[in-house]
Amino acid sequence: MKEAISAVPVAPPYRGPSNPQVAADLDIPFSRPFLTGNEQKYVAEAIGTGAIGSDGRYTRACASLLKQRFRIQDVFMVPSCTAALEMAAMLCGLAEGDEVILPSFTFTSTANAVILAGARPVFVDIRPDTLNMDESLIEACITRRTKAIVPVHYGGVSCDMDRIMAIANKHNLFVIEDAAQAVNATYGGRALGSIGHLGAYSFHSTKDYTCGEGGALCVNSPELSQRAEIIRDKGTNRGRYLRGEVDKYTWVDTGSSYVPSELNCAYLYAQLEKMDTIKLQRRRVFDSYQKNLRSYEKAELLRLPRVPDGCETNCHTFYTLLSSASLRDEALDHLRSKGIKASSHYVPLHCSVMGTRYGYRQGNFPVTEDLSARLLRLPLYPDLTDNQVMEISAILGEFVTTFQEPASGAVRAGHLRTATAPW
Repeated sequence: MKEAISAVPVAPPYRGPSNPQVAADLDIPFSRPFLTGNEQKYVAEAIGTGAIGSDGRYTRACASLLKQRFRIQDVFMVPSCTAALEMAAMLCGLAEGDEVILPSFTFTSTANAVILAGARPVFVDIRPDTLNMDESLIEACITRRTKAIVPVHYGGVSCDMDRIMAIANKHNLFVIEDAAQAVNATYGGRALGSIGHLGAYSFHSTKDYTCGEGGALCVNSPELSQRAEIIRDKGTNRGRYLRGEVDKYTWVDTGSSYVPSELNCAYLYAQLEKMDTIKLQRRRVFDSYQKNLRSYEKAELLRLPRVPDGCETNCHTFYTLLSSASLRDEALDHLRSKGIKASSHYVPLHCSVMGTRYGYRQGNFPVTEDLSARLLRLPLYPDLTDNQVMEISAILGEFVTTFQEPASGAVRAGHLRTATAPW
């Protein structure tokens, strides 16, 4: 049962955080890559070998670590999560006339992979608690042309994969997990990226584990592994040649250059070795935000992230939902004026220029439109201190407490208790 909420008193005009000098000196980026200490060493070792192209020692080591740690059938290191999604689309045999179900609340690469294969993206709305694809809406979108479902694990929190896999199995559909933000997060004890037929990871500079630009394709259906190797290497059977299985390699299928540099993987391996350390530090920051902002949620001035039972987040993102789009925008400006590089997130794809070309328009997915307009992401990286989190929370909390409507002077409160943002 929801606890009773006491009335929020009208506070005096906002005059900054409790320690103005600290706030004046704040210069907090939105994200910052964490250095484990072995990045330069491993990159130097890779350079020293002279083998800096593809599929060297560190590329193989990264794939092996991910495969064993997350119990994935096969892992192929690629230059980006975008590349992994494009490969997944090819492996699913997407072609003109096919349809793929995915959320509108995602990055462009999720939809571009579908479109580049000639298929049509079919968007669905999101859940108000996790901001993930609303699994209850999927079956109504399935037609005889549907070929795949692409759940996106937003912020490192899993979609309802049991329900999604059951739907996919019932209708004989592929499932491609877009786990760009969800490396080292789990659902029911299983690693995200290991549940669907295929999964895609990102190691972009903004991700938990990074090499600047990088990704991995997770293949959980053994029958797809051999073709994945061929597609990744420009449509050739070069992998078999390197293993001595054929005496020369040649063009055998469609494909592209989806192999990463050994230098990138050398850097990445240093990160993957310390996954638990990095995750623990990110959790410290995530939990600190929860602690410092909980009173403002209880006062219904903002809403904090939800992590359903059975899900373990990797703490990739910490966001708040404010009571209105205009308040979110003003809060962003205010935080940035204090040296805090907070951020909004996706413009819903169905509202974009490309979305309108596929016949979508504003109003199609009300939950997506509402929540994306009110979402405010706060800085989160391992080096962020508890004191910095406290200051960020105080600045945001005091701002939303004292923010008033320009016309009426009424405090904006209570707008979070709506059908699209339940408590």
